[in-house]
Amino acid sequence: MTPFDDQGFQFASPAMQVERAVAELRFGRPVILGEGARRIAVLALDSAAPSVYDQFAAAVEGKHSLLLTSHRAARLLPGTYGDISVPLDGVSFAEASRLAYGLQAHAPARWRAADPLMGASAELARLALLLPAMVCADLNGFEHRFAACCMLDRSLLATAVAGRQKFDIVVRTRVPLRDLGDAEFVVFRGGLAQKDQVAIVVGQPDLGAPVPIRIHSSCITGDLCGSLKCDCGDQLRNGLAALKEAGGGVLLYLDQEGRGTGIGAKMRAYGYQHLGLDTIDADAELGYGSDHRRYEAAIAMLRLLGIADVVIFTNNPAKMAALADGGIAVDSRVAITGEVTAENARYLRTKKARAGHMLDIEALLAAE
Repeated sequence: MTPFDDQGFQFASPAMQVERAVAELRFGRPVILGEGARRIAVLALDSAAPSVYDQFAAAVEGKHSLLLTSHRAARLLPGTYGDISVPLDGVSFAEASRLAYGLQAHAPARWRAADPLMGASAELARLALLLPAMVCADLNGFEHRFAACCMLDRSLLATAVAGRQKFDIVVRTRVPLRDLGDAEFVVFRGGLAQKDQVAIVVGQPDLGAPVPIRIHSSCITGDLCGSLKCDCGDQLRNGLAALKEAGGGVLLYLDQEGRGTGIGAKMRAYGYQHLGLDTIDADAELGYGSDHRRYEAAIAMLRLLGIADVVIFTNNPAKMAALADGGIAVDSRVAITGEVTAENARYLRTKKARAGHMLDIEALLAAE
């Protein structure tokens, strides 16, 4: 239970403090990140207006720097390992943005290894679904200029993991589906920002045996619009049909677009893919690793449905590992595929070669 002060007001829980900091970043305002006696001001380039960037620079008298994650740093400075910090004195908003996520940007002439507190600001940006390109400045002597800003202790970022696991069932409702008959949509609410997540129960799954399931991350372009760049829409529809054919099962539809980076980053990455990069290199240009999806919500949803043992329909070993780590027994795996097209063949080969997905691409191509 969240404690109260002597006037009856609730203190903000750790998860609530993280959510407030995330909201401030998304609104384009600075946040104070602390650890021990040290405080730094952080601003997300992805959401900040150029005028706010200029005000930030003036407030810290040009003693600000840009955090570039290890993924972005390695693209600009091959052979570099770890996050780096680039001084921004005299660097405009447009120049900083180009350095942070522009394609074919010039490598910085001056840089140093980023300290851990600066590195933690990238995790805060990811929670906010913003590019992890953070403008940072130590507050020594400047504290009064940031007195109105939201403050967050770095240690509270760890509460985000626990916060992702707290869900409640909001409603269960019958929905008739084309070619599948009646299904039950179960809506869960919780996690960071109290998002709604959905489980689709098809057929009559036997909870006394390993339950067929699929974990499907949202893909607006593929699921809703039939994009040919991926096989997500096919996997969604084929997955539901396979669960019904298996006698009944559960599809967990998770709100984590773009492998957990958000729709904005996904569209930026699509633009880079049109210029020749594969999915992983395109994400690296934006400062991301190969996959930022999390599965705590899936584990919480399965537990609330009374499911502890599953047959998982997937090609992704990371999903199997996440379930096992969360205490869900994975009895077996069933492959799930979609149509291979000229537009998505490279995407599928990248998933196999660079992300470890269990796909026989050449056999799928031969079958088309």
